[in-house]
Amino acid sequence: MKKLLIYAHYYIPDVASTGQILRELAEGMRDEFDITVLCVVPSYTGTIATEYQEKRIYREDINGVHVLRVPVPEFSKSSKKSRIKNIVAYFFNARKATRELKEPFDYVFTISQPPLMGGLLGVYGKKKLRTADGKRPALFYNIQDLNPEQIMAVGYFGNKLALKVMMAIDKYSCRKSDLVITVGRDLVDSVRSRFKKNPPKVAMINNWIDEKEIYPLPADHPRVIEFRAKYGLVDKFVVMYSGNIGLYYDLEGLIKVIEQFKGAKTPDGRDVVFAFVGAGSVLDKLVMYVKEHGMNNTAFIPYQDKADLIYSLNAGDVHWCVNAKGIKGVSCPSKYYGLAAAGKPILGVLESGSEVCCLIDETQGGLVCEPGDYEQVEKNIAWFNEHAGSPELEEMGARSRAYLVEHLTKDVSIRKYKEAIISPDTAVENMTGGNEMTAQIKRGGYG
Repeated sequence: MKKLLIYAHYYIPDVASTGQILRELAEGMRDEFDITVLCVVPSYTGTIATEYQEKRIYREDINGVHVLRVPVPEFSKSSKKSRIKNIVAYFFNARKATRELKEPFDYVFTISQPPLMGGLLGVYGKKKLRTADGKRPALFYNIQDLNPEQIMAVGYFGNKLALKVMMAIDKYSCRKSDLVITVGRDLVDSVRSRFKKNPPKVAMINNWIDEKEIYPLPADHPRVIEFRAKYGLVDKFVVMYSGNIGLYYDLEGLIKVIEQFKGAKTPDGRDVVFAFVGAGSVLDKLVMYVKEHGMNNTAFIPYQDKADLIYSLNAGDVHWCVNAKGIKGVSCPSKYYGLAAAGKPILGVLESGSEVCCLIDETQGGLVCEPGDYEQVEKNIAWFNEHAGSPELEEMGARSRAYLVEHLTKDVSIRKYKEAIISPDTAVENMTGGNEMTAQIKRGGYG
């Protein structure tokens, strides 16, 4: 059986979305490859359990996948310095662990997390490792988010010379890859546009969620009721944000729109509540804003275990799916797949022509407006509130679920990954989308 090394940064039990995707990808490809994952010790929240604070490397076998974990320092999501220190530690410790791998590897698969470092780790693995017959393994670079474009879009870092160097680094990683795999039609275009001539081979494979694990539940399901009761959401109309409460979603702007709905009720008399489920670098700012402005229409809920995600998603009546302005072509919000799987209508704040915006349009699964158009965001929230409990909302969610089951299942995407690794040229030939994307979202109200 061919051997595959995956650089994963985060991996189960960490709750990072990319770690969950890579877990399902690795386990889904076990029938084709003997897989080793090289990642950090569980640390996505910034803290590290005592049992992972002593050794130089940790070896585990999880569901048939070999896992090598390297140590990193604890960090604060609100501190750039500590985050960078953590990422750099992963990069160098992963390189060290790579040098100690003695067995042959036929393929190296890396992901664009952490930014730039993920791609460079893949290049390093391709350089240092060998196949059984002494050749270099093939390298597959999975770009979930393009950087430095994402950093530039949100103004996280402004040194032009440094950004130019960062772009050169990631272009180098792309060039050294046998195939770049990304997750949206707009991202395919962005990768190609980096290169004036001879772009690398690029294919698109959608992210996913397991539609057999996440599916619609009735509002009176005991576990859904239990979740609502635990967090004060009983008899409320819940507009939910579920996922990373981080930099790339303009949540600091959207919380000001939410403030306009203090005291709002639906036509059937329910209070309108905005629930944020998750954690991230912006969470403390949102909590402070809510406190300072006396907002009693907002709830903050911690990350839920993966096994409980079906109940938390079903506890929302409407779900946010958002990105900040400038994120089109550089990031694709994977949370969409969970929302569609749960059959929930979507309140989108996404740029026209972005992958998820097109999916919402193709399914008519929600309302979408441009990032920064807070007036339209407010109108769309009001529309959902006015139609609470109506057939329109249920039909929106049902269309999203039906489309996902037909076109965007976990099994379909994992099969595409296996085929791409075995035959990269075929993956490029079979790719659709890119510049042929024609769907454009209908702005404003639904109809």
